Amino acid sequence: MMDHLKPHLEHLARDGRDYIICGDWNIAHKEIDLKNWRANRKNSGFLPEERAWLDEVFGPVGFHDAFRRVDPRPEQYTWWSNRGRAWDNNVGWRLDYQVVTGNLAENAKKARIHTADRFSDHAPLIMDYDG
Repeated sequence: MMDHLKPHLEHLARDGRDYIICGDWNIAHKEIDLKNWRANRKNSGFLPEERAWLDEVFGPVGFHDAFRRVDPRPEQYTWWSNRGRAWDNNVGWRLDYQVVTGNLAENAKKARIHTADRFSDHAPLIMDYDG
């Protein structure tokens, strides 16, 4: 799947339009993006090859992680397992992204994760942009 998506993302990044791709990418990009990163290094969603793929998307491909452009804080998660007390203890992963092209990345101003209501095991990632 990732090998098929990358050429399409490269095309979008070069075509001159602005794009926001929102959703659950099922990959925690950096150690900061999940609570127990050491224990999950060999688990799907935090595998080295998955993270390297996102390095490509957020590097040479030309897209940006809008959330991390404006919020560098740790423990900002969008998904929690339904097992144990993950939600209650904020033992989560940030799997949901707004992946944006350059102009939108420059205009990302504010991010928040809506945890006041529980809709599912994911929480909505909300971004504000200028322009």
